Amino acid sequence: MYKFVFLINPISGGGQGKVIHQFLPEIMSSMKFADGEWKAEFTRHEDMDEQILDALRNTETLIAVGGDGTVSAVLSSMLKDDFASRVKIGLIPLGTGNDLARVLRLYKPFVDRGLLFLVRRLLRAKAKPFDIWKVNGKLAMANYFSAGIDARIAHDFNEDRANGVIASNSVVANKLHYVRRFFADRHYLLKKATLGYLDAEGNCESLEITGHRTVIVGNIPSFASGANPFYRSNMADGCLEVVDVPNMSIFLMAIAIGNVPLLGHIFKKYFLKSKKVRSVKLVVTADEYLQLDGEDLSGKVQGDISIEFASKVQMLALED
Repeated sequence: MYKFVFLINPISGGGQGKVIHQFLPEIMSSMKFADGEWKAEFTRHEDMDEQILDALRNTETLIAVGGDGTVSAVLSSMLKDDFASRVKIGLIPLGTGNDLARVLRLYKPFVDRGLLFLVRRLLRAKAKPFDIWKVNGKLAMANYFSAGIDARIAHDFNEDRANGVIASNSVVANKLHYVRRFFADRHYLLKKATLGYLDAEGNCESLEITGHRTVIVGNIPSFASGANPFYRSNMADGCLEVVDVPNMSIFLMAIAIGNVPLLGHIFKKYFLKSKKVRSVKLVVTADEYLQLDGEDLSGKVQGDISIEFASKVQMLALED
């Protein structure tokens, strides 16, 4: 049984995963960990699910090195057994958005102080409870789920990356391309869609959201690379925050001022009206654009979409 297993996405962060794999032996040795107490390996696309399960069976702490999608794959595998009760999860952020790393206080130390500083802090960090949700009973949601313009942008971005339109793998280049995709897709509206939910008081509600810009279901107070459109989000309270965005002005305001003290609080409470809920039922057309934790789900999940509480896991987080 290993104390730590690092699963490293070799292409995240423009190939930074390979650099981290190279320096881990030196870092772990400097922290007095013997070779047999830890291991590191690159994720394999062809059998990643089994690779994650094998790692979960053989470690006390699994550290995902990559973006939000890498962590989402790990958490999806955790739903298949009792891993949530005995394996802690850590993250070294190499993705484009890194929303989960932001709320766990991991992103800024990594950017400001570098790999060595983050790994030293992370391996000594305390674990905090963290809600995991199930999308249609099988996919794990850690950060957020959305349908609409932001999901359309994520879909087109992934298409451009797969087709070689994006020339660079750097985080900065990716973010710039996201901005270009926003202007290209800015006229997109939700197709026929209905939002249903069970609110925190146990009341069932239903809204017609056809023609709106987007609907966002959040578990953490971070969305789209650090924006926060959610009112009093708590990632361990057994509730989600749902934001229905009817027009582009509200969408841009949510992104721009969601994190501004007092002003953002007032805007989200009285104008954006984020709703705290226990579960979600979203009915959309089969060709609607969808995303889960920043990953494109378009065409993979269709029609009726349910989001329900799955379990709590223990996530390594740094103190403020």
